[in-house]
Amino acid sequence: MCFAFGLLLSAFCETRRFFPVTTTVSLPQSAPSSVKKDRSRSVVAKVLRNPLGVIGLVILTFFVLVALFAPILAPVPADIQNYGSSYGIIPNRMAQASFSPVPVEPNAQYHFGIAANGYDIFFGLVWGTRSAFLVGIVVTLLSLIAGLVVGTLAGYFGGWVDNILMRFTDIVYAFPSLVLLIVLVTVFARNGDVATRLTIIMVATALTGWGQYARVLRSEILKVKNLEYVDAARALGTANGRIILRHVLPNSLTSLLVLVSLDIGTTVVTFAALSFLGIGAPSGFPDWGQLINLSKDWLTQPQYWFTWFYPGVTIIVFVLGWNMLGDALRDATDPRSR
Repeated sequence: MCFAFGLLLSAFCETRRFFPVTTTVSLPQSAPSSVKKDRSRSVVAKVLRNPLGVIGLVILTFFVLVALFAPILAPVPADIQNYGSSYGIIPNRMAQASFSPVPVEPNAQYHFGIAANGYDIFFGLVWGTRSAFLVGIVVTLLSLIAGLVVGTLAGYFGGWVDNILMRFTDIVYAFPSLVLLIVLVTVFARNGDVATRLTIIMVATALTGWGQYARVLRSEILKVKNLEYVDAARALGTANGRIILRHVLPNSLTSLLVLVSLDIGTTVVTFAALSFLGIGAPSGFPDWGQLINLSKDWLTQPQYWFTWFYPGVTIIVFVLGWNMLGDALRDATDPRSR
């Protein structure tokens, strides 16, 4: 009996030696694309169920339609076409009914009235919608790209890279953003054609606003880079660039959606403030802030209420739409905010 048991044990050991049993270790991976798509659909569904989100989308859809059909709603007169256009989408000058410095009340021909220097308020409001979308989206994208680069490098690599980039961000934050913006615009955007001035203003605005994106993204990456699927990718020898683009960034951008939505409205207000101060869009350019600038001499006279009321309400509603959409996105992506 003992002899037979010894033979079986010896045979088993020989089998294990020649045919070793391999154990497959399943490394954790990031969420598959189907899961990510389900999450995106869930966020969209939650936004559409939120009354604030629906109202914000309706408001923004209205402004999008106004911007798309601006040539139909407010045709550009032949004499204004001679001034050219900026980026091929916005005329460089508002339609003028006269050159009178005194505004004209709304009438059958000019339903929103005429601002100082004879500018058609309705024309400025309609084409100013394109200006608002152009400035808001371009500035936000530039700020986002700069913030993505700085925040990703600082958060993922840490150490001296993090210290240098974040201290530079702190230096930018040390200056009041509006004051720094006024200095940049005053120095660099005094000359040039309309498109060049607008470009300089948009770049200067982005240079003062990227820091918030860098800080938020860095804090998210500090959490994501220590998760299991990122450690597994490193263990497999995946390059840092691939880890960042495939695993870290896609799972760190959710919080930036809210910031982007809110920042577009804030950028439009900032641009309008620059125009009101006389250092933003050139005089006569279709811009809501420019219209308010034309009304500053008539603010104390009630009969000229239309000169500031229509552009002011337009700015408020436009920004309100983005803020409502941003609040809905925050509620959909962060359950703790409910």
